Amino acid sequence: MKITVQDIQRAHARIAPYIHRTPILESRALNKIIGCELLFKAENFQKIGAFKARGGCNAVFSMDEASLQKGVVTHSSGNHGAALAWAAALRGAPCTVVMPENAPSVKIAAVQGYGAKVLLCEPTMAARELAVANAIAQQGYTLVHPFDNDLIIAGQGTAALELLEQVDKPVDIIIAPVGGGGLLGGTGIYAKGMSDAQIIGAEPEGAKDTWLGLKAGERLAEYTPNTIADGLRATVGVRNFAAITENVDDILLCSEQRIVEAMRLIWTRLKVIIEPSCAVPLAAIMDQPEQFQGKRVAIILSGGNVDLDALPW
Repeated sequence: MKITVQDIQRAHARIAPYIHRTPILESRALNKIIGCELLFKAENFQKIGAFKARGGCNAVFSMDEASLQKGVVTHSSGNHGAALAWAAALRGAPCTVVMPENAPSVKIAAVQGYGAKVLLCEPTMAARELAVANAIAQQGYTLVHPFDNDLIIAGQGTAALELLEQVDKPVDIIIAPVGGGGLLGGTGIYAKGMSDAQIIGAEPEGAKDTWLGLKAGERLAEYTPNTIADGLRATVGVRNFAAITENVDDILLCSEQRIVEAMRLIWTRLKVIIEPSCAVPLAAIMDQPEQFQGKRVAIILSGGNVDLDALPW
């Protein structure tokens, strides 16, 4: 199935009673520093503190009661696990989340706080997938993949739907971070169908599998990311890579140092808490400022679940 604008509109109608319509934030001081007009879609204010509530809610509320009561399972470095646990709890369904043992403790605690069972594993995609396969074999759970899933991608695309409804005049560029590719894929599908904006993905230098895949013309199946942006330590999904290839104009990279700098700027200028993954789009703009000068640029702030005892500065 190819995800359409209509799928994203239906997803929004389905999840609207449960999620927040997050605000757009602006800062004149930040615009002056960066040299363009920045509009931040504040998904750090979303349920569970990240955009992933959208996809998790869409997936769970699309399931029939019989499948749901057997339980759902996923693997996640944090935010998707919390989103699935939260959405499953809304429908009274059991949820199990496989998490890498190096996931931030705040994210592990959040998943448990929503009532899910957490299984820790080695911090590799292979270990995550094996643990999920074992849980499905033993318990008969339904897998809700963190990003390589049509319902998840359609759900994440609802952030772009709201963004385009909220802005008072058209934006030139929409930029979102890319890890597994649910947010960027969904954003690309919706915004390409409903606006003339250029769609750009932002990726850390140390986790640039999507960038490499687009350059090579095929998705990288094997890649080990190494970045401070813990939410982007996933390899882009198959469906996601296809959606990105078709709908995203470019992927820009940024350094680790710039991610920390951008994160600090957002904390100090916008007065909001964001996690490192969330700072990657602004970091990419700061590393390649020429193409953004004087433009109207919308950034999707992906989440604010950061370990306050382990800040990068």
